[in-house]
Amino acid sequence: MTNKNSDGLAPGDLSQAEMVRLLAIVGRDRNADAFEAVFRFYAPRIRTFMAVKTQDKQAAEELMQETMTAVWNKAAQFDPARGNVSAWIYTIARNIRIDAYRRRRPEIDVNDPAFVPDDVAGADQDFQQLQEAQLLRGAMATLPDEQVDVLRRAFFDEESHSTIARDLGVPLGTVKSRIRLAFAKLRSALDGQL
Repeated sequence: MTNKNSDGLAPGDLSQAEMVRLLAIVGRDRNADAFEAVFRFYAPRIRTFMAVKTQDKQAAEELMQETMTAVWNKAAQFDPARGNVSAWIYTIARNIRIDAYRRRRPEIDVNDPAFVPDDVAGADQDFQQLQEAQLLRGAMATLPDEQVDVLRRAFFDEESHSTIARDLGVPLGTVKSRIRLAFAKLRSALDGQL
């Protein structure tokens, strides 16, 4: 059982009035002795608070240091009319812990499929695709314009056969015939070349 004095405080405890006075001195005069008294009282409590929240002693120590530095820098902002010193310091600690959590970046697993680049085609495959595209363009140049038009609409513009027929003002069977004839001509033009 702890011995308490007549104010109800354990040895080493500071009264609320004394804490307010010390913070005012720190804020006004940047007095290191006054801050040391505040630090000695709150640092172990903040460290314990952080250790419970983070489950990491090293992180708790760093967050406590960051909190007490913020108390030093913001001491002039403390307003005893808005709350007690303890609530003010723990609010700073809480905000620092939240900020540290947000800053923490998840470790990236370089083997995660989302981060593994797709296989890159070799130069020989790129060259072969380029040659095939040139052959196809050459073969398409031999087709009548109306067949090229229906192929472009059907396969490049992804229009339905009925849409093509309506836009061209021709029967649906005509569109299908043009596509079929175009494929036959392309097949014979490219036969043995691909």
